[in-house]
Amino acid sequence: MTERKAVLITGASGGIGRALVRSLADRGYTVFVGVRDGGEGLADVPGVRPVRLEVTDPDGVEAAARQVGREVRDWGLAAVINNAGVIVQGPLELVPPAELRRQFEVNTFGPAFVTRAFLPLLRAGAGRVINISAPTARQPMPFLAALSGSKAALAAMSQALRMELAAWDIPVVLVEPGTTATEIFDKAGAAAKAALALAEPHRVALYAGHLAAVEKALAGQRPGPVEPVARTVARALEDRRPKRLYVVPGDARLISLLTRLPVALRERLVIGNLGLAGVRAGDAG
Repeated sequence: MTERKAVLITGASGGIGRALVRSLADRGYTVFVGVRDGGEGLADVPGVRPVRLEVTDPDGVEAAARQVGREVRDWGLAAVINNAGVIVQGPLELVPPAELRRQFEVNTFGPAFVTRAFLPLLRAGAGRVINISAPTARQPMPFLAALSGSKAALAAMSQALRMELAAWDIPVVLVEPGTTATEIFDKAGAAAKAALALAEPHRVALYAGHLAAVEKALAGQRPGPVEPVARTVARALEDRRPKRLYVVPGDARLISLLTRLPVALRERLVIGNLGLAGVRAGDAG
């Protein structure tokens, strides 16, 4: 191996992950892609090297770091991009404990495990950590409490880590995409329906009006393309003085504006935009 620009991307088999892989490979990076399977469709891309990696398994993450270390040797990594993530949605009262745990294991613990294991390679390569966040980290949303909490925790952890690693000049950067046209939202919807089907019917009925209102309000939402996310991550990777937060153009920018308002006003606007203002407890819609 002669390339000296190498990055690791987790969650590389999904929509944003695949776009990141292809974008950075086109820019001349050797891209180690962390995947749970064989990385079908990516292994044949020039410069791409699949690595078996389950972000919730600390021992497996350490093994992946050793494998990558043997290949990059003293050159290290230019970046670790913690992209792997899931969305758990629905009323928090009805979210199964296993799903709530999965939300934090993938979105919060996963980036911590990966960053810890790959830090020696980042030090060697004068690299940086790039964590993919979400607008819900700054503006929590109803029926996305689990996601909001996991991403807020990731953001706080990133801020603390940035100060911890300042002595080594290792930047820790957040990239915040908005709603993007990927399969993650379909998977989240299917998982939420499965959870509701297992919940006690009388408790599900309490939220019938709320869920119907939100579904109606979001029916016309048009997710953005993945390409702007890939371009933003490339900027976060290559800027000499990276910002702490990069907000991808789109609905994430609207959240940025929203967070400047007083909290009570913000909450009223969110409730109103989701059609929840007139919904009462137990209202079946």
